[in-house]
Amino acid sequence: MNSREFEFTEKDFDRVRALIYQRAGISLNQSKQEMVYSRLAKRLRANRLTSFSDYIALLEAGSSAEWEAFINSLTTNLTFFFREEHHFPALAEHVRSKKSHISLWCAACSTGEEAYSMAMTMADLFDTLRPPVTILASDVDTGVLEKAKDGLYNASQLEKVPTDKLKKYFVELPGGMAKIKPEIREMVSFEKINLLDDRWPAKGPYDAIFCRNVMIYFDKDTQAKILRKFSPLLKKDGLLFAGHSESFHHVPDIFRLRGKTVYELAK
Repeated sequence: MNSREFEFTEKDFDRVRALIYQRAGISLNQSKQEMVYSRLAKRLRANRLTSFSDYIALLEAGSSAEWEAFINSLTTNLTFFFREEHHFPALAEHVRSKKSHISLWCAACSTGEEAYSMAMTMADLFDTLRPPVTILASDVDTGVLEKAKDGLYNASQLEKVPTDKLKKYFVELPGGMAKIKPEIREMVSFEKINLLDDRWPAKGPYDAIFCRNVMIYFDKDTQAKILRKFSPLLKKDGLLFAGHSESFHHVPDIFRLRGKTVYELAK
């Protein structure tokens, strides 16, 4: 404790845990104390504060800009192209025979890799850069949304992209960088959505919703609340794609398992 730049008491940590749970539904366990300190210490410096209690007071005073920075700081954004790759052939197979316009939602898009993986899958399926598909990509973190909108990625971020897709759907730039092609970018609209909000700008009905590797940060009650709100936004045959370590068996009245981490409506 004494080696830290700022005092960070157990009471401070408990208050931060309560605030991030209230605002974003994120449930932090005790093991996250060092992570919380290191990420929020940057916010103390940015605001020229000397204690966590002063920072918490700033949040509680209602600074909307700082609330946004607070949530952005504590949101984990691990992602990469074609993560959990079995989902993308499953998505293609699901929409293959549909005659109407395809509507998809990527509900925790981070820096855009997942949404663009969905878009490339659709471009492959329809064999055109302009398929009859729209994708809503949302996240609670405004910082990652700005990066997603840019669609610019470095060599390490592009490692999981197959060579044929890299040539087909990206514009290669110097220094190992590449930018998603405008046609693929235009398929996706980005919007800030907090899954805890009472109302979402997501309208539906969607053919599929990807909500992967985000539910693990919520407790079971919060998960159930969100899943109940997903349900009416899906078409009757719509699919919900979950992360590899997520299971929705606790809401059998809403969703039932259809395939590997793929769910369909129970009714």
